Amino acid sequence: MPAGRWTYSDGMSVTLRPAEAGDVDAVASIWYAGWGDGHLGNVPDELVAVRTEKSFWDRVPDRIADTTVAVAGGEVAGFVMVLADEVEQVYVSGNHRGSGVAGALIAEAERQVKDAGYDEAWLAVATGNARARRFYERSGWHDTGAFDYPASTETGSIPVPCHRYTKKV
Repeated sequence: MPAGRWTYSDGMSVTLRPAEAGDVDAVASIWYAGWGDGHLGNVPDELVAVRTEKSFWDRVPDRIADTTVAVAGGEVAGFVMVLADEVEQVYVSGNHRGSGVAGALIAEAERQVKDAGYDEAWLAVATGNARARRFYERSGWHDTGAFDYPASTETGSIPVPCHRYTKKV
């Protein structure tokens, strides 16, 4: 994956690069906090019960190869996980929300999906996560309808009410 660097109007520089083993703590921390912000109250209680803080640290090492991080001000400011044509996770730390990091990450995810040979990317957004849904719509993604996303757990999966968003890449 090619590295990328963006400079935003506020002068902040963001570099995208493949995640490394040393990024596990930063990615897990951002994922745990962001997941809570977007999912608590929007997903089944059964899923909340298994998405403990520890569960995020347990899952990240296996996903490093699928992860791209955004680095701003010398710290990991966000990340995206892409698997085949699915943009699985997009999270930005609270300190960097509204800075343009999410836009850089979603553009990188779209590039990765296209480079993998797909002509359309997709992602799932919890139905009640209005902030994320607005972001994807502003980024040119289209809501193609409600469905139950099978959130993986150690014992199987839990159906989560979501909306499927797609974008031609």
